[in-house]
Amino acid sequence: MINTLSDRIRGLISLFWREVAKFGAVGGVAFVIDNGLTYFLMHGPMSDSEAKARFVGATVATIFSWIANRFWTFRHRRQDNVLREFLMFILINGIGIGISTGFTALAKYSLGVTDKNMLFAAGVAGILVATVVRFFAYRFLVFNQELDQEPEFSHDHELIELHPKHTANQGAEHASDSEAAKRP
Repeated sequence: MINTLSDRIRGLISLFWREVAKFGAVGGVAFVIDNGLTYFLMHGPMSDSEAKARFVGATVATIFSWIANRFWTFRHRRQDNVLREFLMFILINGIGIGISTGFTALAKYSLGVTDKNMLFAAGVAGILVATVVRFFAYRFLVFNQELDQEPEFSHDHELIELHPKHTANQGAEHASDSEAAKRP
């Protein structure tokens, strides 16, 4: 049981590590865009509208993120219907932006935080929560081409199945070979 469970866990990790690494790189750049722009706006043109500054920074980072994820991270999973993919991406990022902006707004309006650095930190905490939501939503809802169509995942796909197909087929072939050997 433990070996089976550990094999499945290793299979899941192997399945996602490539995408997670690329997603992390895109997310790192988007994080810099989002926070750099937000920080600039909070301490400049939008100094009295911290939540709006977070919204603008997140929106610009979202546009970058869609392009980078579509053409690099999930390039083998792109949908044929680009408009549907883009609208799903925007919807999911709207939820993510709502989370990060919501953390800033919650800190300012509900908790009474007035320090810009603390409000900035609240937005960063929101980004971290939204990132986890975004990865799984992108992976399973936006860029969701079947794994079976990707040769590089065939090995991983077999690891996460409870009863891999090749094992069942080998058992059936072995049984038919045994039956053939018994015949005169």
